[in-house]
Amino acid sequence: MELPVADPGPVRAEGLLLQCPYCDSEAMHKLAQFLLPGLAAVCIDCTTGDLFRKPSVVAVDMRKEMVDYVTQRSETFISDSLIESEASQDQENEMPEDPFEIVSIFMDDFSSTKRNIIGHVSGWLMSDSREDKIDDFVQEMEMTRFWPLERREVIAEVLLKNVDLKTKYHCPEKYENEERLADHKAQCSFRPVTCPNDGCRAKVSVRCMQDHDSACLFKILTCEQNCEKRLLRRDMDRHCVTVCPMRPMKCPFGCDSSFPERNLEQHCSEFLQAHLHKLLKAIHKKGFTDEGLKDHALLLEKHDNDGKLAKSRDVRSLTNVVKNLEAKIKDDSS
Repeated sequence: MELPVADPGPVRAEGLLLQCPYCDSEAMHKLAQFLLPGLAAVCIDCTTGDLFRKPSVVAVDMRKEMVDYVTQRSETFISDSLIESEASQDQENEMPEDPFEIVSIFMDDFSSTKRNIIGHVSGWLMSDSREDKIDDFVQEMEMTRFWPLERREVIAEVLLKNVDLKTKYHCPEKYENEERLADHKAQCSFRPVTCPNDGCRAKVSVRCMQDHDSACLFKILTCEQNCEKRLLRRDMDRHCVTVCPMRPMKCPFGCDSSFPERNLEQHCSEFLQAHLHKLLKAIHKKGFTDEGLKDHALLLEKHDNDGKLAKSRDVRSLTNVVKNLEAKIKDDSS
C-alpha cells in the first residue's frame, strides 16, 4: 500500500484564512530521512524471535500505524505542550523545541508499543546485532523503493509544520484571499528554489540558499591551496592531497625545509650542496672530515657536466648519480 502524495497548495486556516504552504525544504528532507530507519526499527523489534514473521511482512501495516500515530501526536503537540507547561513547573520534563527531536520521541514511543518480549530486553535494544539488522532492512526498503523519499517528504512536511512551535522551519503567514497569498509566495523566504550549481538537483528554501551554497558539493571553487585549478567542492580534498602542485611536502633528503610540491626542483637546485653533504656523510662514514665532505661535494658538482645532481629528486637517485661520478673521477685520475 502506498501513501497518497498530497498537492502542497495553500492551506485554509482558522477563520477561513489561507496559510502559506512553504516550509524549510532541507529541514523537511532531513525529517523525511528519519522516517525510514524509524520504521525499520519498529519492524525489527516486533518480529525478532518470531519464526513466522519477517520485517518485510509487517512493514506495510507498521508504516500505516506509525504514520497515523506520529501525525496524531504532532497535531496535538502544541496544545499538549501548553497544557503541560501550565500544569507543571518542572523544566526537566518539558518537551524539546527541536522538531527533529520531537518527532524522534514520537517514533520511539510508537516503537516501544510494538516490541515483543525480546524487543523489550535492554541488552537487545543496545546490541550491535539489532543495529545491523535495522541498517540491512533500511537498505532493503531503499532498494525496493518501498517508501520513496518523495512520499516520506509529504508526511515530513505535515509533521514539521505541526511541531514547529516557533515557526523556525515553516512560514506562519496567513491571508484572506488567493491574490494576497500569491503576492506573498512570490517573496516568501521559505519558497523553494533549485540550486544553481551545475549537477546539483537540491531544492532549497531561499533563506537557506546561502548555507547550502557554502556546502554544496557541486559548487566550483578555486583550489584551497592557491594553484590555478578550479574544481568541484566534492573533488577538493582528493585534488589537494594527490595532484595539486601546491600541496605541501617535506624535503626528500631530510633537511628541515617544507615547501609546495611544485617548488621541489627549485629547492633541490638551491640546496644541492647541503643535500650532498648529508648524503656523503652517510655514504662515507669514515675517512672524511666535515671540511673534506664539503670539498668532495664541490668536486662532484664540478664534474657533473649534465646537471644530474640537481635533477635528482630523492635519496636513491642522488646516491646513484654520486656513485657514478665518484667512479668517473677515480677513472680520470688513474
